[in-house]
Amino acid sequence: MNARNPPKDYSFKVDRLFNYVKIFSFPRLAGTNGETKAVDLTIKTFNEIGFTDQQIQKKTFEFSDFYSTTLIKLIMVINLTFSLFILMFAYIDLRMTIFICLIMVVVFILIIKGLQHPEHPGFWGEYYGKLISATNIFIKLPAKNLSSNLAGNIIISAHLDSKSQSFKTYWRVFFYRIWLYGGIILVGFFIALFIHVYTIIKLNLLVIGVGIWIFTMLISISNVFLMFLNTHNRSPGALDNASGMAVVFELSEYFKEELLDNFNIWFCQFSAEELGTMGSRFFVNDHEDEFVKGRVFQINLDMVSCACEPKNRIEFLQSYGVLPRKKIAPLLSKYLEKAAKEEHVEIKGFHLSTGAHTDSVPFHLRGYDSVDIVTRAGGKYAHNKVDTLDKVDPQVLLDACLIIKNVILSLDKDYEVLCGNKELVCEES
Repeated sequence: MNARNPPKDYSFKVDRLFNYVKIFSFPRLAGTNGETKAVDLTIKTFNEIGFTDQQIQKKTFEFSDFYSTTLIKLIMVINLTFSLFILMFAYIDLRMTIFICLIMVVVFILIIKGLQHPEHPGFWGEYYGKLISATNIFIKLPAKNLSSNLAGNIIISAHLDSKSQSFKTYWRVFFYRIWLYGGIILVGFFIALFIHVYTIIKLNLLVIGVGIWIFTMLISISNVFLMFLNTHNRSPGALDNASGMAVVFELSEYFKEELLDNFNIWFCQFSAEELGTMGSRFFVNDHEDEFVKGRVFQINLDMVSCACEPKNRIEFLQSYGVLPRKKIAPLLSKYLEKAAKEEHVEIKGFHLSTGAHTDSVPFHLRGYDSVDIVTRAGGKYAHNKVDTLDKVDPQVLLDACLIIKNVILSLDKDYEVLCGNKELVCEES
């Protein structure tokens, strides 16, 4: 083992970051030999950075692929069937249409409820999915001034697996948005039809009819495309997500010699993100008794930089949803923006209505502060065999290291102020 000890004037290196990406740029879908190779390389890389075998934790878990592969096809089939029934009964009996809509709403509520913990296979996952074994690799560096159980926790994470699909992420998100917004607009036209038929208000029936047909067809087309969205193991995954892994490795080398005073810091390379964020779900389940709400921060790196696009920059998910828009981790967002300003690095917060499912999700579900660092332009190449090394810009990865290092040190420095009531609180300005 050739351990490196960073000096006090340690600086991040673009060539080292790029080399990390190069090492991990090969197909590595969870449950395949590629993922096994990536796990072994991850352990080897942490060893070369200077971590001992005792510090490097390896956690294997088992999950069903039903929720990440078969379920979406089932949802699309159900949605397509209901849409066609609704369209048919709109011309026969509007009350039957309303009844079918209510049934569809109930079905989708039950499906969404069942998706809250897909890491537990349940009946559907066990009998209609394939059980897959995958492995997380992570390191925990304890705080210097507080005992491990009293300190806060900062998690710096990426995912080590990759996947390819029938068509690019860009088109997947595009069809998801058609499905979502088309459905909302279609409901509006049916409400207008209800008003026309059952009230004294008379609307333009031709416009309503054309609107119902157009948006039913758009939704149906999106359903058909998403039904044929299959998962493959052909993507080298340079952007998604060897780029994120590189940043985690580089930051771990710095903080190996610079332990925090008041926070435990974790460096995690999760597996099976591409099959339902399973690695991070199992991680949170396993360590939830160590995490106190308000004292946990996660910075998740997923698809950072895109050298061949004009918007080759660091971005972070700031809010999501349709109406109302919900802010994501406003306290952590403020620290990111402040750090970027101090490091003279561009950073851009953005809103996403639908289409994202990253390793931050299990943390959000428990109310922890978590932010995804991404480059949206990379979505044009992710989940495809063209996600290659030439798409990665190591300078942007270096900028991400600078920002995240600044945020981590600032949080640690502000611990006493933030924890005045034994809880980290975001004071809105």
